[in-house]
Amino acid sequence: MTATSFGERLRAAMDGRGALCVGIDPHAGLLDAWGLTDSVNGLERFALGAAEALAPEVAAVKPQSAFFERFGSRGIAVLERVVETCREAGALVVLDVKRGDIGSTAQAYADAYLDPNSPIAVDAITATPYLGLGSLEPMLRTAATHGKGVFVLALTSNPEGPQVQHARATDGQTVAGAVLDGLRERNAGVEPMGSFGAVVGATIVSTSEDLAINGPLLVPGIGAQGGTVADVRRIFAGCLDLVLPSTSREILRAGPLPAGLHDAVGRSVDSFAALRGGSR
Repeated sequence: MTATSFGERLRAAMDGRGALCVGIDPHAGLLDAWGLTDSVNGLERFALGAAEALAPEVAAVKPQSAFFERFGSRGIAVLERVVETCREAGALVVLDVKRGDIGSTAQAYADAYLDPNSPIAVDAITATPYLGLGSLEPMLRTAATHGKGVFVLALTSNPEGPQVQHARATDGQTVAGAVLDGLRERNAGVEPMGSFGAVVGATIVSTSEDLAINGPLLVPGIGAQGGTVADVRRIFAGCLDLVLPSTSREILRAGPLPAGLHDAVGRSVDSFAALRGGSR
């Protein structure tokens, strides 16, 4: 096992740079807002420009794989460069891929994104547990072996999520509760923080689930999707030290000039530092 775990590296990054993850989501609307064409060239200029401006400033960067995949192999080549740029600047890279499968296919996903020998290896990925949390075992095992992380969907911001996540098994436990319990068990006793996190949206309004999983809580939905600092304070009371807020459009709309991106990041980092009672 690697000497330094993902949880340890993320804790150090959050303490040193502030608790903020910025998404790089090069969808057509944002490319247009930056005066770029919806093409591989536009993708490259947008994604690398965002990476170069943001990665030196934040704890983590979260590229959304689908927006690169839509351009085929040339888009994936841009993604590889974005990952390299972000890591060279000291930011951890969480690739938003939401993969989930069983057996050898789950292992192949793990090899693609979590094995350092892969050309697109990152620090952590997002994963979907709806074939059963145990189906993610190849990803969790590979992550542990190589000092990587996995963020598992638990309570998402989309309005369709509760239909599955709030459903109850015969023992009365919700699907989300089972996911959180499984992550808590895998993170038990790990200091300063486990490497297996949960994705919990900032727009879920409230929850009775126990979010204290001794692992990071990736919290999307902040900014353009309506989530606020006050929402985070209310939903995550008692475990704010685990929260990694994630925002994309709110920051990216401040581009394309690096100064605008820097200012937007600074405001977000400061607002969440105040939430935790600290400062940058």
